[in-house]
Amino acid sequence: MQKLKALGKVRSCCSQSLRPLSHQRPFSAQPNYAQDDTLQNQVLVEGRATSRTAILNKPSSLNALDTTMAARLKRLYESWEENPDIGFVLMKGSGKAFCSGGDVVSLYHLLNEGNVDECKMFFETLYKFVYLQGTYLKPHVAILNGITMGAGAGISFPGMFRLVTNKTVFSHPETQMGFHPDAGASFYLSRLPGYLGEYLALTGDKLNGEEMIACRLATHYTLNERLSLIEERLSKLITDDPSAIETSLAQYGDIVYPDKRSILSKIDTIDRCFGHDSVEEIIDALEKEASVNYDEWCKMVLKKMREASPLSLKVTLKSIREGRFQSLAQCLVREYRTSLTGISRDVSNDFCEGVRARLVDKDFAPKWEPSSLKDVSQDMVDCHFSPLPEVESELELPTALREPYM
Repeated sequence: MQKLKALGKVRSCCSQSLRPLSHQRPFSAQPNYAQDDTLQNQVLVEGRATSRTAILNKPSSLNALDTTMAARLKRLYESWEENPDIGFVLMKGSGKAFCSGGDVVSLYHLLNEGNVDECKMFFETLYKFVYLQGTYLKPHVAILNGITMGAGAGISFPGMFRLVTNKTVFSHPETQMGFHPDAGASFYLSRLPGYLGEYLALTGDKLNGEEMIACRLATHYTLNERLSLIEERLSKLITDDPSAIETSLAQYGDIVYPDKRSILSKIDTIDRCFGHDSVEEIIDALEKEASVNYDEWCKMVLKKMREASPLSLKVTLKSIREGRFQSLAQCLVREYRTSLTGISRDVSNDFCEGVRARLVDKDFAPKWEPSSLKDVSQDMVDCHFSPLPEVESELELPTALREPYM
């Protein structure tokens, strides 16, 4: 609580210089927004004695995030962090998904209509919320029951507790859509055991709840049938003590181990193949494994990588490798540059083409530009990591305000 009080004092002193007086937020559990019912219903709020729960509520789109949802989450979380009566915060999703990631179909249509600025606003708002999560001063519980993909991981993984179930499915399928794993993915994927992060990022392969526990992407596991018991237990807590929350999560939790057929049983092969410096070398190593050991799994992995955007594969590998030596804030700033370059079409139209092929027309026959790895130049990759042009603003995160208290 001392950290929280200190942050509140600093914010109070700096509020005049940080934002106009007309935009100051009241200290309350639920800010009084002048917004329509549709927006309010996309992120519902449950209030308890000393906790608040944010519920992603667009089940028809698997709770895919758009700008208004990310903005509402950010405002709610800022208000809850500043409210001394709130001890901890939870997040969950409606329906069969926690969150399927960003609403890329909406972004696709915006880009085709020429609304590039609205797309930029989405990434800026989303990444700022991810950073808020990564520096949040109160205990946070993300209930990842169901599909958890892309940015859905980004808005939940930085928090303190991540509860998964036997219904949880996690993946980063961005390279199949001509994009890159973002929203902090280069930070947490790069910190997985060995080269598992590179494997997941380049192939889009899935992990279940047991596997997420094993590689420490999740902190607790429970059967879906017992999830209501945990939620009821948490709703009765009057605390801001992480150990009390951890005890409640563990009370109805299960100790689980990955199945023998789990991808984690292939970790030695993954390290041998995905530890190489280039995508071409990774593919060569997989081909060698497939031929020498008659490994059908390697053939399946090769098929997935050959279906992905060649440019996205190279950009993604570089992103994961750089993320291993960067903070969350540095990863988000770099990913913002990469995302804006990706949607600009200055280098390639792969993002729109990938979304079209997989989610719009659903012909699953994207025409990548370039169409092969050998045609992807180093300059094409490097420009995704270069500082933005002077006419563009870099992603600005309040590191000086928040990180001294971490």
